[in-house]
Amino acid sequence: MPDQRPTQPLQAINPPGLYDPTSNGYSHLMLTPTNVRWLFVAGQGAEDVSGILPDDFADQLTHCLSNLQYALAAGGAHFSQVAKLTVLVVDHSEARLALISAALAKAAGDNPAPACTLIPVPRLALDGMLIEIDAVACLPASEEHRA
Repeated sequence: MPDQRPTQPLQAINPPGLYDPTSNGYSHLMLTPTNVRWLFVAGQGAEDVSGILPDDFADQLTHCLSNLQYALAAGGAHFSQVAKLTVLVVDHSEARLALISAALAKAAGDNPAPACTLIPVPRLALDGMLIEIDAVACLPASEEHRA
């Protein structure tokens, strides 16, 4: 798959008048380059190809992020191109937040962490599903759409 990263990277903005969220694996704002295409990834859970979910939250988080990265790659994107995440968590706690923050920071690596909203929810689509993450990524405009 050819490298589809925008020529201009995403720019994280964490204004000094707001809490610094970098230790929690996200940014307040993400400024996207001009002339991009948007890739919207539906919420990815931790189920494997046969629909089986791990029981443990940490295992679900790991598999959920793996599924998200697989979906991004299928759309021609990398995690570094994600501008926005929405994380849905059943039975949210500070312990789960710490796991999510570390996992998102690891996924971002040396790139700016995407903007992110975490939403505690009473349940998700499948019995036993504890986390779901959707994403919006920006890709370079295709050749036929470049000005």
